Amino acid sequence: MARERLARIDTVMGHALAAGAFPGAAVVVGRRGAIVWERGYGTLDWHDRTAVDPERTMFDVASLTKVVATATAVMILVDRGQMRLQDRVSKYVPEFADGAKASVTIRDLLTHRSGLPAGRNLGRKGTAAARRKVVGTPLQGSPGARGVYSDLGPDVLAIAVERLTGEPLNKFVDQNVYTPLGMHSTMFRPPATLRYRIAATGSHGKPGDVHDGNARALGGVAGHAGLFSTAGDLAVFAHTLLGRGTWWPVRIAGDTTVALFTRRTAGWRALGWDTCAGGGSCGRYLGPSAFGHTGFTGTSMWIDPARDLFVIVLTNWTRGRSDGTVAPSAVLQDVRGDVADLAALAVADGAPLRPMPRQMRSELKIGW
Repeated sequence: MARERLARIDTVMGHALAAGAFPGAAVVVGRRGAIVWERGYGTLDWHDRTAVDPERTMFDVASLTKVVATATAVMILVDRGQMRLQDRVSKYVPEFADGAKASVTIRDLLTHRSGLPAGRNLGRKGTAAARRKVVGTPLQGSPGARGVYSDLGPDVLAIAVERLTGEPLNKFVDQNVYTPLGMHSTMFRPPATLRYRIAATGSHGKPGDVHDGNARALGGVAGHAGLFSTAGDLAVFAHTLLGRGTWWPVRIAGDTTVALFTRRTAGWRALGWDTCAGGGSCGRYLGPSAFGHTGFTGTSMWIDPARDLFVIVLTNWTRGRSDGTVAPSAVLQDVRGDVADLAALAVADGAPLRPMPRQMRSELKIGW
Protein backbone atom coordinates (compact mmCIF):
# COMPACT_ATOMS: atom_id res chain seq x y z
CA MET A 1 0.00 0.00 0.00
CA ALA A 2 1.21 3.50 -0.87
CA ARG A 3 1.09 5.19 2.51
CA GLU A 4 1.34 8.70 1.10
CA ARG A 5 -1.94 8.09 -0.71
CA LEU A 6 -3.63 6.68 2.38
CA ALA A 7 -2.42 9.75 4.27
CA ARG A 8 -4.63 11.89 2.03
CA ILE A 9 -7.60 10.45 3.91
CA ASP A 10 -6.69 12.97 6.62
CA THR A 11 -7.17 15.78 4.09
CA VAL A 12 -10.56 14.45 2.96
CA MET A 13 -11.83 14.17 6.50
CA GLY A 14 -10.39 17.57 7.34
CA HIS A 15 -12.45 19.16 4.56
CA ALA A 16 -15.61 17.54 5.93
CA LEU A 17 -14.93 18.61 9.51
CA ALA A 18 -14.13 22.15 8.39
CA ALA A 19 -17.47 22.23 6.57
CA GLY A 20 -19.23 21.15 9.76
CA ALA A 21 -20.62 18.06 8.04
CA PHE A 22 -20.57 15.98 11.23
CA PRO A 23 -19.03 16.13 14.70
CA GLY A 24 -16.97 12.98 14.34
CA ALA A 25 -15.94 10.06 12.18
CA ALA A 26 -13.86 6.90 12.17
CA VAL A 27 -12.08 5.37 9.17
CA VAL A 28 -10.49 1.93 8.91
CA VAL A 29 -8.84 0.44 5.82
CA GLY A 30 -7.72 -3.17 5.92
CA ARG A 31 -5.91 -5.47 3.53
CA ARG A 32 -4.67 -9.06 3.59
CA GLY A 33 -5.57 -9.63 7.21
CA ALA A 34 -3.99 -6.41 8.47
CA ILE A 35 -5.14 -2.88 9.28
CA VAL A 36 -3.32 -0.38 7.05
CA TRP A 37 -5.14 2.78 8.17
CA GLU A 38 -7.15 3.41 11.32
CA ARG A 39 -7.99 6.84 12.64
CA GLY A 40 -10.65 8.82 14.46
CA TYR A 41 -11.62 12.35 13.47
CA GLY A 42 -13.46 15.01 15.43
CA THR A 43 -15.49 14.42 18.56
CA LEU A 44 -18.53 12.48 19.77
CA ASP A 45 -20.74 15.55 19.59
CA TRP A 46 -20.54 19.30 19.15
CA HIS A 47 -20.76 19.71 22.92
CA ASP A 48 -18.98 16.52 23.96
CA ARG A 49 -15.35 17.10 23.05
CA THR A 50 -14.33 13.47 23.62
CA ALA A 51 -12.18 12.51 20.64
CA VAL A 52 -13.43 9.74 18.36
CA ASP A 53 -11.50 6.48 18.84
CA PRO A 54 -12.07 3.94 16.04
CA GLU A 55 -11.69 1.06 18.48
CA ARG A 56 -13.98 2.42 21.19
CA THR A 57 -16.40 4.96 19.76
CA MET A 58 -19.75 3.34 18.99
CA PHE A 59 -21.85 4.60 16.11
CA ASP A 60 -25.48 3.98 15.20
CA VAL A 61 -24.74 2.18 11.92
CA ALA A 62 -28.35 2.41 10.62
CA SER A 63 -28.84 0.28 7.48
CA LEU A 64 -25.54 -1.53 7.92
CA THR A 65 -27.78 -3.51 10.28
CA LYS A 66 -29.32 -5.08 7.17
CA VAL A 67 -26.07 -6.82 6.29
CA VAL A 68 -24.04 -7.04 9.51
CA ALA A 69 -27.02 -8.52 11.39
CA THR A 70 -30.00 -9.60 9.29
CA ALA A 71 -28.46 -10.92 6.07
CA THR A 72 -25.67 -12.52 8.09
CA ALA A 73 -28.17 -14.35 10.29
CA VAL A 74 -29.93 -15.68 7.19
CA MET A 75 -26.56 -16.64 5.65
CA ILE A 76 -25.70 -18.70 8.71
CA LEU A 77 -29.06 -20.47 8.68
CA VAL A 78 -28.72 -21.22 4.96
CA ASP A 79 -25.18 -22.49 5.55
CA ARG A 80 -26.50 -24.84 8.26
CA GLY A 81 -29.28 -26.11 6.01
CA GLN A 82 -31.98 -24.75 8.32
CA MET A 83 -33.30 -22.27 5.76
CA ARG A 84 -33.35 -22.20 1.96
CA LEU A 85 -33.35 -19.16 -0.28
CA GLN A 86 -36.24 -20.56 -2.31
CA ASP A 87 -38.37 -21.12 0.80
CA ARG A 88 -41.55 -19.09 0.94
CA VAL A 89 -41.52 -16.59 3.76
CA SER A 90 -44.89 -17.92 4.94
CA LYS A 91 -43.13 -21.16 5.91
CA TYR A 92 -41.63 -19.26 8.84
CA VAL A 93 -44.13 -16.41 9.20
CA PRO A 94 -47.57 -17.93 8.45
CA GLU A 95 -49.28 -14.53 8.70
CA PHE A 96 -47.27 -13.42 5.68
CA ALA A 97 -49.50 -15.30 3.26
CA ASP A 98 -52.22 -12.96 2.03
CA GLY A 99 -52.68 -13.07 -1.73
CA ALA A 100 -49.45 -12.67 -3.69
CA LYS A 101 -47.46 -12.48 -0.46
CA ALA A 102 -47.80 -16.26 -0.24
CA SER A 103 -45.31 -16.60 -3.12
CA VAL A 104 -42.63 -14.25 -1.71
CA THR A 105 -39.38 -16.10 -0.99
CA ILE A 106 -36.46 -15.50 1.32
CA ARG A 107 -34.40 -14.59 -1.76
CA ASP A 108 -36.99 -11.99 -2.79
CA LEU A 109 -36.65 -10.26 0.58
CA LEU A 110 -32.84 -10.31 0.45
CA THR A 111 -32.75 -8.79 -3.05
CA HIS A 112 -35.47 -6.19 -2.33
CA ARG A 113 -37.73 -7.77 -4.97
CA SER A 114 -40.59 -8.88 -2.76
CA GLY A 115 -43.06 -6.23 -3.92
CA LEU A 116 -43.08 -4.60 -0.48
CA PRO A 117 -43.01 -0.79 -0.41
CA ALA A 118 -39.94 1.13 0.72
CA GLY A 119 -41.41 1.54 4.18
CA ARG A 120 -44.34 2.67 6.28
CA ASN A 121 -44.85 4.52 9.53
CA LEU A 122 -45.06 1.88 12.24
CA GLY A 123 -46.56 4.30 14.77
CA ARG A 124 -46.17 4.43 18.52
CA LYS A 125 -48.58 1.78 19.77
CA GLY A 126 -45.95 -0.65 21.02
CA THR A 127 -43.62 -3.29 19.63
CA ALA A 128 -46.30 -5.94 19.06
CA ALA A 129 -48.45 -3.52 17.05
CA ALA A 130 -45.43 -2.43 15.01
CA ARG A 131 -44.54 -6.04 14.19
CA ARG A 132 -48.12 -6.70 13.08
CA LYS A 133 -47.91 -3.70 10.78
CA VAL A 134 -44.68 -5.01 9.27
CA VAL A 135 -46.10 -8.45 8.54
CA GLY A 136 -49.47 -7.06 7.41
CA THR A 137 -48.08 -4.54 4.93
CA PRO A 138 -49.72 -5.08 1.49
CA LEU A 139 -47.50 -5.59 -1.54
CA GLN A 140 -47.22 -2.75 -4.02
CA GLY A 141 -45.74 -4.85 -6.78
CA SER A 142 -45.50 -8.42 -8.02
CA PRO A 143 -42.91 -10.59 -6.23
CA GLY A 144 -39.69 -10.84 -8.20
CA ALA A 145 -40.76 -8.29 -10.82
CA ARG A 146 -38.56 -5.34 -9.91
CA GLY A 147 -36.35 -4.01 -7.17
CA VAL A 148 -37.57 -1.50 -4.60
CA TYR A 149 -35.20 -0.85 -1.71
CA SER A 150 -37.29 -1.64 1.35
CA ASP A 151 -36.79 -1.46 5.10
CA LEU A 152 -39.75 -3.77 5.58
CA GLY A 153 -38.13 -6.76 3.86
CA PRO A 154 -35.29 -7.07 6.41
CA ASP A 155 -37.82 -6.56 9.21
CA VAL A 156 -39.80 -9.55 7.94
CA LEU A 157 -36.55 -11.53 7.66
CA ALA A 158 -35.72 -10.71 11.29
CA ILE A 159 -39.11 -12.12 12.34
CA ALA A 160 -38.47 -15.24 10.22
CA VAL A 161 -35.10 -15.76 11.93
CA GLU A 162 -36.78 -15.43 15.32
CA ARG A 163 -39.55 -17.88 14.45
CA LEU A 164 -37.06 -20.46 13.12
CA THR A 165 -34.46 -20.23 15.89
CA GLY A 166 -36.66 -19.31 18.84
CA GLU A 167 -34.36 -16.37 19.55
CA PRO A 168 -34.70 -12.68 18.68
CA LEU A 169 -32.34 -11.36 16.04
CA ASN A 170 -30.11 -9.54 18.52
CA LYS A 171 -29.50 -12.66 20.61
CA PHE A 172 -28.91 -14.90 17.58
CA VAL A 173 -26.26 -12.67 15.98
CA ASP A 174 -24.57 -11.99 19.31
CA GLN A 175 -24.24 -15.69 20.06
CA ASN A 176 -23.29 -16.77 16.54
CA VAL A 177 -21.30 -13.81 15.21
CA TYR A 178 -20.32 -10.99 17.54
CA THR A 179 -19.23 -12.87 20.65
CA PRO A 180 -17.29 -15.61 18.79
CA LEU A 181 -15.48 -12.96 16.71
CA GLY A 182 -14.74 -10.78 19.73
CA MET A 183 -16.94 -7.94 18.47
CA HIS A 184 -17.81 -6.90 22.01
CA SER A 185 -18.83 -3.34 21.09
CA THR A 186 -21.42 -4.46 18.53
CA MET A 187 -24.97 -4.68 19.84
CA PHE A 188 -28.56 -3.54 19.69
CA ARG A 189 -29.90 -1.37 22.53
CA PRO A 190 -26.58 -0.43 24.16
CA PRO A 191 -26.97 0.14 27.90
CA ALA A 192 -26.79 3.55 29.51
CA THR A 193 -23.40 2.64 30.96
CA LEU A 194 -21.92 2.89 27.44
CA ARG A 195 -23.35 6.30 26.53
CA TYR A 196 -20.01 7.96 27.18
CA ARG A 197 -18.61 6.03 24.17
CA ILE A 198 -21.47 6.60 21.71
CA ALA A 199 -21.50 9.26 18.99
CA ALA A 200 -24.77 11.19 19.14
CA THR A 201 -27.18 11.10 16.18
CA GLY A 202 -30.24 13.21 15.41
CA SER A 203 -31.84 15.74 17.70
CA HIS A 204 -33.90 13.32 19.81
CA GLY A 205 -33.06 11.24 22.81
CA LYS A 206 -29.64 10.42 24.22
CA PRO A 207 -26.55 8.73 22.78
CA GLY A 208 -27.47 5.08 22.37
CA ASP A 209 -31.07 5.79 21.36
CA VAL A 210 -31.47 4.51 17.81
CA HIS A 211 -31.99 7.30 15.28
CA ASP A 212 -34.50 5.44 13.08
CA GLY A 213 -38.09 5.94 14.25
CA ASN A 214 -39.36 2.59 13.01
CA ALA A 215 -36.49 0.78 14.71
CA ARG A 216 -37.56 2.52 17.93
CA ALA A 217 -41.15 1.42 17.29
CA LEU A 218 -39.89 -2.17 16.99
CA GLY A 219 -38.23 -1.94 20.40
CA GLY A 220 -34.74 -1.03 19.18
CA VAL A 221 -34.16 -4.43 17.53
CA ALA A 222 -35.12 -4.39 13.87
CA GLY A 223 -33.96 -6.06 10.70
CA HIS A 224 -33.37 -2.77 8.94
CA ALA A 225 -31.70 -0.63 11.65
CA GLY A 226 -30.82 -0.49 15.33
CA LEU A 227 -27.30 -1.91 15.46
CA PHE A 228 -24.45 0.00 17.13
CA SER A 229 -20.81 -0.82 16.46
CA THR A 230 -17.26 0.52 16.27
CA ALA A 231 -15.10 0.79 13.18
CA GLY A 232 -12.70 -1.67 14.83
CA ASP A 233 -15.41 -4.29 15.32
CA LEU A 234 -16.65 -3.88 11.76
CA ALA A 235 -13.08 -4.37 10.58
CA VAL A 236 -13.10 -7.81 12.22
CA PHE A 237 -16.37 -8.56 10.43
CA ALA A 238 -14.91 -7.43 7.09
CA HIS A 239 -11.79 -9.54 7.65
CA THR A 240 -14.08 -12.51 8.28
CA LEU A 241 -15.91 -12.07 4.97
CA LEU A 242 -12.63 -11.61 3.11
CA GLY A 243 -11.55 -14.82 4.85
CA ARG A 244 -14.58 -16.54 3.26
CA GLY A 245 -16.40 -16.81 6.54
CA THR A 246 -13.40 -17.42 8.77
CA TRP A 247 -11.38 -15.19 11.07
CA TRP A 248 -9.10 -17.73 12.63
CA PRO A 249 -10.02 -19.74 14.60
CA VAL A 250 -13.69 -18.81 14.24
CA ARG A 251 -15.82 -19.80 11.27
CA ILE A 252 -19.30 -18.29 11.01
CA ALA A 253 -20.21 -19.77 7.59
CA GLY A 254 -18.68 -21.81 4.78
CA ASP A 255 -16.78 -20.22 1.91
CA THR A 256 -19.32 -21.20 -0.76
CA THR A 257 -22.18 -19.69 1.25
CA VAL A 258 -20.29 -16.43 1.79
CA ALA A 259 -19.54 -16.30 -1.95
CA LEU A 260 -23.22 -16.95 -2.73
CA PHE A 261 -24.43 -14.11 -0.50
CA THR A 262 -21.88 -11.54 -1.64
CA ARG A 263 -21.92 -11.90 -5.43
CA ARG A 264 -24.20 -9.93 -7.70
CA THR A 265 -27.46 -11.74 -8.40
CA ALA A 266 -30.26 -9.24 -9.15
CA GLY A 267 -29.31 -6.01 -10.88
CA TRP A 268 -26.66 -4.47 -8.64
CA ARG A 269 -27.87 -6.45 -5.63
CA ALA A 270 -26.25 -9.39 -3.96
CA LEU A 271 -28.13 -11.22 -1.19
CA GLY A 272 -28.71 -8.39 1.24
CA TRP A 273 -25.63 -6.55 0.01
CA ASP A 274 -25.12 -3.92 -2.68
CA THR A 275 -22.35 -4.32 -5.23
CA CYS A 276 -20.19 -1.52 -6.59
CA ALA A 277 -21.69 0.13 -9.66
CA GLY A 278 -18.92 2.75 -9.79
CA GLY A 279 -19.30 6.11 -8.13
CA GLY A 280 -21.27 6.80 -4.97
CA SER A 281 -19.99 5.55 -1.64
CA CYS A 282 -17.83 2.81 -3.20
CA GLY A 283 -15.91 5.32 -5.31
CA ARG A 284 -14.70 4.83 -8.87
CA TYR A 285 -11.94 2.26 -8.47
CA LEU A 286 -13.22 -0.71 -6.48
CA GLY A 287 -13.86 -3.72 -8.69
CA PRO A 288 -17.18 -5.20 -9.85
CA SER A 289 -16.89 -7.99 -7.28
CA ALA A 290 -16.83 -5.45 -4.44
CA PHE A 291 -19.83 -5.56 -2.13
CA GLY A 292 -20.97 -3.29 0.66
CA HIS A 293 -23.70 -1.15 2.13
CA THR A 294 -24.37 2.28 3.55
CA GLY A 295 -26.34 3.60 6.50
CA PHE A 296 -28.49 6.73 6.68
CA THR A 297 -26.68 8.07 9.75
CA GLY A 298 -23.56 8.49 7.60
CA THR A 299 -21.92 5.07 7.54
CA SER A 300 -20.51 2.80 4.86
CA MET A 301 -18.57 -0.43 4.50
CA TRP A 302 -17.11 -1.75 1.23
CA ILE A 303 -15.26 -5.03 0.77
CA ASP A 304 -13.29 -5.84 -2.40
CA PRO A 305 -12.33 -9.54 -2.60
CA ALA A 306 -10.24 -9.01 -5.77
CA ARG A 307 -7.91 -6.67 -3.85
CA ASP A 308 -8.40 -8.36 -0.45
CA LEU A 309 -9.32 -4.86 0.73
CA PHE A 310 -12.01 -3.23 2.83
CA VAL A 311 -12.93 0.37 3.62
CA ILE A 312 -15.09 1.44 6.58
CA VAL A 313 -16.31 5.01 7.16
CA LEU A 314 -18.51 5.76 10.16
CA THR A 315 -19.87 9.24 10.88
CA ASN A 316 -22.75 10.76 12.83
CA TRP A 317 -23.89 12.95 9.91
CA THR A 318 -27.50 12.94 11.11
CA ARG A 319 -26.45 14.82 14.24
CA GLY A 320 -26.34 17.85 11.95
CA ARG A 321 -24.12 20.92 12.03
CA SER A 322 -23.42 22.82 15.20
CA ASP A 323 -26.10 25.36 14.18
CA GLY A 324 -28.78 22.64 14.02
CA THR A 325 -28.93 22.32 10.22
CA VAL A 326 -27.96 19.13 8.39
CA ALA A 327 -25.14 19.20 5.85
CA PRO A 328 -26.12 18.29 2.27
CA SER A 329 -25.88 14.58 1.53
CA ALA A 330 -23.40 15.48 -1.23
CA VAL A 331 -20.79 16.06 1.48
CA LEU A 332 -21.26 12.58 2.85
CA GLN A 333 -21.24 10.97 -0.60
CA ASP A 334 -18.04 12.76 -1.57
CA VAL A 335 -16.26 11.84 1.66
CA ARG A 336 -17.20 8.16 1.51
CA GLY A 337 -16.35 7.95 -2.21
CA ASP A 338 -13.01 9.73 -1.79
CA VAL A 339 -11.91 7.45 1.06
CA ALA A 340 -12.79 4.37 -1.02
CA ASP A 341 -10.90 5.82 -3.99
CA LEU A 342 -7.78 6.57 -1.95
CA ALA A 343 -7.78 3.06 -0.50
CA ALA A 344 -8.08 1.48 -3.96
CA LEU A 345 -5.50 3.82 -5.50
CA ALA A 346 -3.04 3.02 -2.70
CA VAL A 347 -2.82 -0.64 -3.75
CA ALA A 348 0.66 -1.13 -5.21
CA ASP A 349 1.61 -4.83 -5.37
CA GLY A 350 4.73 -4.10 -7.43
CA ALA A 351 2.83 -2.69 -10.40
CA PRO A 352 2.88 1.03 -11.29
CA LEU A 353 0.36 2.98 -9.26
CA ARG A 354 -2.74 4.18 -11.07
CA PRO A 355 -2.78 7.92 -11.76
CA MET A 356 -4.47 10.04 -9.13
CA PRO A 357 -7.40 12.24 -10.15
CA ARG A 358 -6.59 15.92 -10.53
CA GLN A 359 -8.86 16.76 -7.65
CA MET A 360 -10.78 14.73 -5.14
CA ARG A 361 -14.51 15.36 -4.86
CA SER A 362 -14.03 16.71 -1.36
CA GLU A 363 -11.74 19.37 -2.84
CA LEU A 364 -14.27 20.42 -5.45
CA LYS A 365 -17.07 20.65 -2.85
CA ILE A 366 -19.85 20.51 -5.43
CA GLY A 367 -23.20 20.75 -3.69
CA TRP A 368 -21.63 21.37 -0.29
